Amino acid sequence: MDDPWTGPTVGQVGELAVLDRIVRRLPAGAPVLGPGDDCAVVAAPDGRFVVTTDMMVHGPDFRWAWSSPEDVGWKAAATNLSDVAAMGAVPSGLVIALAAPQDTPVAVLESFADGVQAAVDALAPGCGVVGGDLSTSATFTVSVTAFGDLGGRAPVLRSGARVGDVLAVSGDLGRAARGLARLFRDGVDTDGEPARSAVVASGADADPDVDRQRRPVPPIADGVHAATAGATAMLDLSDGLAIDAGRLARASGVTLDLDPEPRLDDLALHGGEDHGLLATFPPEVALPGGFRRLGAVVARGDADVVRGGEPVPTTGWDPYADWDGAAG
Repeated sequence: MDDPWTGPTVGQVGELAVLDRIVRRLPAGAPVLGPGDDCAVVAAPDGRFVVTTDMMVHGPDFRWAWSSPEDVGWKAAATNLSDVAAMGAVPSGLVIALAAPQDTPVAVLESFADGVQAAVDALAPGCGVVGGDLSTSATFTVSVTAFGDLGGRAPVLRSGARVGDVLAVSGDLGRAARGLARLFRDGVDTDGEPARSAVVASGADADPDVDRQRRPVPPIADGVHAATAGATAMLDLSDGLAIDAGRLARASGVTLDLDPEPRLDDLALHGGEDHGLLATFPPEVALPGGFRRLGAVVARGDADVVRGGEPVPTTGWDPYADWDGAAG
């Protein structure tokens, strides 16, 4: 594979040429119109659509020493596709805005686009990139807006969980956090700074948990499966099971009682970036797709989340509290 960090830079090539080289690599999907005009036109067959946006910034959200541009493109797409799925919708379009330093090689942006293409092909076939923007900044920044089609279904909100419902999860718990912990342990140089050479030397590239940290695989199809099965509430697990479960509990005015699941260690509870789906279902419903039981919905108590009768701290990833200011 060619090194994307070589060759002409965005500052040398200019915006129009860079856009041309990126757009041709992105998934087209099936918009009514786009990209190329001031706005895209996207079909909304049932008259409504869901929309979400998310940012990734070099430093708090990814490190170039640990992730390739293609990894970053994959992750930027996957994290937004997961939010659409959490509403019970089918992803229909992405709008991507990029701000890159002037000295960024054009090949880096092309590789980023390849990552977006790979993620959409793998996770949400038929979805496409319908527009976006390109600018310059001292810090590489990605902003993705995703659209989704509800297909005539009601959206699944965070606020619908009812006492007696079954709490269930689809997707990984703790794998991305374990991968990140290994990168912070083994992917640094003697000064503790992120270093690609250390990742290679330690063999972290071959660690499946590291791969899940860099390229999450959210269960996109299970969002629709949950909605059609009658899920009463659902959300994407982006910041960690405990903190996100607390959000669902507060929105619904209930407490979530976790089963005494031995595999729920500290990283599974409080680590983030797995991008699984947490949902509640009426007790008579057979859990659809890859969903598995995690607990039950009980009457509102003193805590948002409990386990074995004890409160679970609803903590997880917080960029304002947890980022150390480093980039790498």
